[in-house]
Amino acid sequence: MTAPRTLLHLIRHADAIPEANGPVSTGGYEDLPLSARGVAQAAALAERIASGGARPVAIYASPTLRAHETGLAIARAMKLNVVPDQRLREIYLGAEPATTLAPDARAAAVRARLEELAAIALRDGSWAAVPDCEPSSEVRARMRAAVADIVARHDGEHIALVSHAGSINAYLADVLGLARDFVFPIGNTSLSTVRFSQHAPMVVRINDTAHLESLGARP
Repeated sequence: MTAPRTLLHLIRHADAIPEANGPVSTGGYEDLPLSARGVAQAAALAERIASGGARPVAIYASPTLRAHETGLAIARAMKLNVVPDQRLREIYLGAEPATTLAPDARAAAVRARLEELAAIALRDGSWAAVPDCEPSSEVRARMRAAVADIVARHDGEHIALVSHAGSINAYLADVLGLARDFVFPIGNTSLSTVRFSQHAPMVVRINDTAHLESLGARP
């Protein structure tokens, strides 16, 4: 008899870049709620997962608000709870843009910062050039440990982890034995799936955003 396989969905949080006409929000990017676009993305993802054959029995999420709200959209569709796990947080990439700007300026600052970080990652394959960046070895170690613990807890079951583009990239690169930390585009609410047989991981899907096609917008 074939041993049961654990199926792990790695999900990037939905969009949380503040809209120019949105409410004023205090705190940093880590504290921002989903944007209207992000809410629609999370709803589309929740509908896809809830109606699919591989329904997760548990939802784990980074403690950042955007990740928690994404996980909550999925959890509500299946009457589950969201379990926070600090190890699923995004890579620490230094100081955030000013948090006291008006909404339109705040949106522009966050967008510019994300574009700057993406340019570095595309150029170098990592964020090592960013001052005070969390070391690659530490990101990979905490993501590897988080996944190993959760998979052991749900042997033979389907589970979902809501995390961030940088951390998901680093984990997938680690599984695939790649030196670069940034390898794949990981869109908002994208599904990347890893299958475990006898606790050995195999990547079976990366950056699947088919559920966003009905929104008529880029992921």
